[in-house]
Formats: sequence, C-alpha cells, structure tokens
Amino acid sequence: MIVTKEDSKENLNPYEVAKKQIETAAEKLGLEPHIVEMLKRPMRVLSVSFPVKMDDGSIQIFEGYRSQHNDALGPTKGGIRFHPDITLDEVKALSMWMSFKCAVVGLPYGGGKGGVICDPRTLSTGELERVSRGFIEAISQIIGPDKDIPAPDVYTNPQIMGWMMDTYSRMNHAFSPGVITGKPLIIGGSKGRNEATARGCVITIQEAMKKLHLPLKGATVAIQGFGNAGRIAAKLLAELGCKIVAVSDSTGAIYDPDGLNLATVEHVKDHQTLLDYGAQYEIEPSQLLELDVDILVPAALENAITAANADRIQAKIIAEAANGPTSPEADQILSGKGIMVIPDILANAGGVTVSYFEWVQNLMNYYWSEEEVNQKLADIMVRSFHAVHETAEQYGTDLRTAAYIISIKRMAEAMKARGWV
Repeated sequence: MIVTKEDSKENLNPYEVAKKQIETAAEKLGLEPHIVEMLKRPMRVLSVSFPVKMDDGSIQIFEGYRSQHNDALGPTKGGIRFHPDITLDEVKALSMWMSFKCAVVGLPYGGGKGGVICDPRTLSTGELERVSRGFIEAISQIIGPDKDIPAPDVYTNPQIMGWMMDTYSRMNHAFSPGVITGKPLIIGGSKGRNEATARGCVITIQEAMKKLHLPLKGATVAIQGFGNAGRIAAKLLAELGCKIVAVSDSTGAIYDPDGLNLATVEHVKDHQTLLDYGAQYEIEPSQLLELDVDILVPAALENAITAANADRIQAKIIAEAANGPTSPEADQILSGKGIMVIPDILANAGGVTVSYFEWVQNLMNYYWSEEEVNQKLADIMVRSFHAVHETAEQYGTDLRTAAYIISIKRMAEAMKARGWV
C-alpha cells in the first residue's frame, strides 16, 4: 500500500512551509530581503514528459520534475522519488530542504530533488526500468557529477539508481558512477549507505538525550513509519538499550507499553502486515504520535504533526527522520511545551552525508571500509548537532530555526563570495 497525501488530516503545501521556515531564520539574522527572496525560489526547475513502452505494447506518457534550488556552495544533490501524488511544489520544497540539510552539516552541495508521477505497484520490473531510464534521459542535460547528483528517495532503490547511472554513462560514452549515489556496491556504492539516514538520526538522538540528562537505557520510543529509516532506527536504538513500544506503517500501528519484540515485528512486516503482530496490540496510527514516550521518530511523509495534534504530543524528544513532518504552527506549539525537536535537515542528514562520501569515493576511485564511513558520519553528525544546539542558545530559539540560521549564513556567505548579491 502506498501512503497518499490524502491520508493526512491536514494537507499543507510543503513549498509554503519551506518559505516560512526560511523567513523565520532570516528574520533572526537580519538578512537582506533580496537574499531571502533568492533562497525562497529554486534557481532552476525542469518539468519533463517522456514516453514509455509498457509490457502490453502500449505507450504511456509519464511526467516528472527536477528542482535545483541553489548551487552557491557546490553542485546540487538530492533524491528522486516515484509516487502517484508528486507535485511541483513538493519537489521544489524538498530541493530547498536539501540545500539547508547539506549546509547545516557542512557539505559542499546545494539542494536538488526530483520525482516521477507514477505508482510503482502497478509497474513490472521491466516497466520500472524503462521509466527509470526514460526519466534520466529526459533530465540528462542538467545532471552530472559536477552539476547535480541524484539519489534514491521514496519508492526508489539502489537497483533503480544502477539503471539511471548506466543510462547516463551510456549517453556520455564513459563510466560515470559519480552522477548518482545510493548505487549497488558493485558499481560504486558506498558501504554504510543503507543504514546512514537512520544511523545519523540515532546519533543526534544520543546527543539530545545527553543534553537533557536523560538515560538512553530504558527510554521508550515510538516510530511512525517502518520503512528503511524507521526500521533501522528501531534496531539501532534497541541495541543502545531503548524500548521500542510502538511502530506503524501504511497498513496500521501497533503498541505494547512493555516493549515490542522487534524480531517478530520484522517477520510480520516482511511476510504479512504489522497488524498480524496481534489484534490486542493494534492502535489507530494517529494515536502513535500522541503516546507518552521519551522519543518520537516521525519517519513517514510530510505533515504528520500539525496544529491539529501538536498539543497532544507527549514525547520529550522528536527526531525527524522524515522530511517535513512538522508544520510551522505545530513547531510553535511544541516549542511552547518544551519538547525538543531535532529538525529534519539535521536529524536525517546522515543519508546525504554518506551519499557525499560515496560521491567522493567515486571521484577518487578509492573506497573506504564500513568502519571508516560510520566514524566519519559520527564525527559530522555530533559536530553538527552541537553547532545547532549552541546556535539555538545564542539566538534564544528552537533547534529548527538554529539549523536554518547556520545553513542560511553559509549559503549567504557563498553567494556573496561568488558575487551573486
């Protein structure tokens, strides 16, 4: 089952959310209006349509987008998602969040994002491959290892990245692994990439718990979204001694105050549905967000926490493994309640950080061990968390605004150094 935007109670425009977040941070910095206006608009957005021959011999026209927000700090970087509800505003917002995500952890990238409007459930493997190759052909003129480097995102995976890299390489008559990250290891992928988003999120949770003087051992955790990031975050947190009490996916949610058996959860997730864990553990998915837990990890789609439910959130820490799960209005409510929100542009930056490592390894044609990758990731995430926390204290604001302050400062400095403003 694919999660659709209609599933959320409050359907907010992510592009408007992103612009509000920029305005809030820029006001704290006293940034010149023309710089703010530049940051509120992607520098380039490409809309494409391309034909694909289906298995039955018919021709279907697919539509897609690629947004490149700002390349002052370096080439743009960001995922490609396949989803039936993709909109242009969503892709623009996600490219903006990628710019700030890269800047807050100090990567030499701007933000990019892409998407194809399709339902992967209805496509055969061959059709999925032809859609993947067709999209890269359509956007090939604006991507490249020194221009814009795509990666996997919602409902895309390493195999799709492999097809895309191969298509670009064929078009350019040269093996070009650096054009795409998140590839299979055999064709230039990086060790540690699969766990990177979740691992980076868990590292920020560890640092946040230290700041609040709370023990990780025995801490209760609810995870909304049991896909790659949510599932691995659950495993890593359990290894640190946390008690995973609730998880959810598109089929439903389960809760056990004594702690779920993760091995059983993974088994039913892989072979049946989460609800087969046991009827007595079933709860409404919306209830999961409002449980009395130490740590809440939203790891699904945008707008999970809004003004409609923020006042009922009880977690001490919210670590945003998903992009844009909290609306600006909800942020104000959560801040007023004293809940620490580790913002998406910091909490889930582990994925793009190890994607950066993959790109660097591709360009060098020299590859690191998983231990090296994980240590380099930990160094960056710990340093970035403390920089954001210190900035929040300096400006008397929340962690999200502090993260944007750091990002916008770096981007504005680069724009000035290049003579753009």
